[in-house]
Amino acid sequence: MARVLVIDDDATVAQVVVAYLERAGVVAEHAADGPAALAAAAENPPDAVVLDLMLPGIDGLEVCRRLRADRADLPVLMLTARGEEEDRVLGLETGADDYVVKPFSPRELVLRVQSLLRRAGVAVGPAAGASAVRAPLPPVVGPAPAHEAPSVLYDGDLRLDPAAHRVVRSGAELQLTMREFELLRWFLTHPGQVHGREALMRGVWGWEYGDRSTVTVHVRRLREKVEADPSRPTRLVTVFGVGYRWDATPPAARREDGA
Repeated sequence: MARVLVIDDDATVAQVVVAYLERAGVVAEHAADGPAALAAAAENPPDAVVLDLMLPGIDGLEVCRRLRADRADLPVLMLTARGEEEDRVLGLETGADDYVVKPFSPRELVLRVQSLLRRAGVAVGPAAGASAVRAPLPPVVGPAPAHEAPSVLYDGDLRLDPAAHRVVRSGAELQLTMREFELLRWFLTHPGQVHGREALMRGVWGWEYGDRSTVTVHVRRLREKVEADPSRPTRLVTVFGVGYRWDATPPAARREDGA
């Protein structure tokens, strides 16, 4: 069963979140402050984290940074107070994959957590079965070496391996969050196509509606890792007034080893 660490100093909120997660077939553990949360994550590594930004001891942003330092792909859903847009953006830039604004619907929160777990390839619930496993792998972009599975994606010096959940650029492994990985995977499987932020929210986040700044922040973070000069992107480009497009590297410029 999936394990989720709920980090919130409000005992009532934590009790409700834990109860709803457990009802959905998730093992949920509660930590009331930053130090306790880091200790709990070190002792029993969770599959996902629900994290309140306002915490005693060590604040939520710092907790997120430290958790990300140990596990870059750990799914993190943060809780924020209504109207704190600056904090939400800062949290996303720190590494959170998703957020829910207080006061929130416990059912919505559970659905968001389940979505993060499924995208991370973690089975959800006692009867999750195959439907909760990562979706079928997309087709190859660019030629893959004969000895490798056709699910590996290539673009210039980039190599994305969905099965191993690894991205390599110029021989060095990139530390991507789960959402950054899925966003890159989406662009690599749709080269040359323009995607608006609403379309990306549906395709990558699985949301029918939401805060479009979430997409903006994740695109900016991804650019910092895949572009030689993020201020002048040549791969993940902005089509002003429309959205974003991945400009694939011409085949003649691709490296044979994909590293």
